Amino acid sequence: MKVQVQDLSGAAAGEMELSDEVFGVEPRADILHRVVTWQLWNRRETARPTRERSDVARTGKKFGKQKGSGGARHGNRGAPIFIGGGKAHGARKRDFHISLNKKVRALGLKMALSTKARDGLVVVDSLDLSDAKTKALKARFEQSGLNGKVLVIDGDNASESFRLAARNLPGINVLPAVGANVYDILKHDTLVLTKDAVAKLEARFNG
Repeated sequence: MKVQVQDLSGAAAGEMELSDEVFGVEPRADILHRVVTWQLWNRRETARPTRERSDVARTGKKFGKQKGSGGARHGNRGAPIFIGGGKAHGARKRDFHISLNKKVRALGLKMALSTKARDGLVVVDSLDLSDAKTKALKARFEQSGLNGKVLVIDGDNASESFRLAARNLPGINVLPAVGANVYDILKHDTLVLTKDAVAKLEARFNG
């Protein structure tokens, strides 16, 4: 498919042909859901367990007399009522990392890109700025009609001047092409790709 290429101000800068194998895939809600769920679950850290009675190294021998101490009758220092004892009904270890087939992950990313290609994709020639000023970049975005949450993806590394200018703009996030993922693409209203990013993404799926 052909798309219009523009600069950061919204002025036309030519046309570009997008690969139908990457940007023309029919989206499926079940595939996108599986990939997003896989991403979010794998962001979670493993839940740390607590030590229960069988996990603490305390004596199990009756440590005091049955009678005559003036206190309660105890038989195990590992009981939850003692300092250093095991916790009663403590938290168990939970590992939230799940696996997902690489082909499904790749298909999910293609579908996310295809979803934005239908509505919400902007291709720019480059992100180079003459001056790294947030105010100037905000004016360019308003001029080009980029509102709401915008995800900007560049090639290997985003332009330093653009990254510095965009870091204080709410709702604007910048990623290199290698960091493109389904969750971030779908979470934003608009996806902005540079010509270099398009080439990197298409090469990623073409081996």
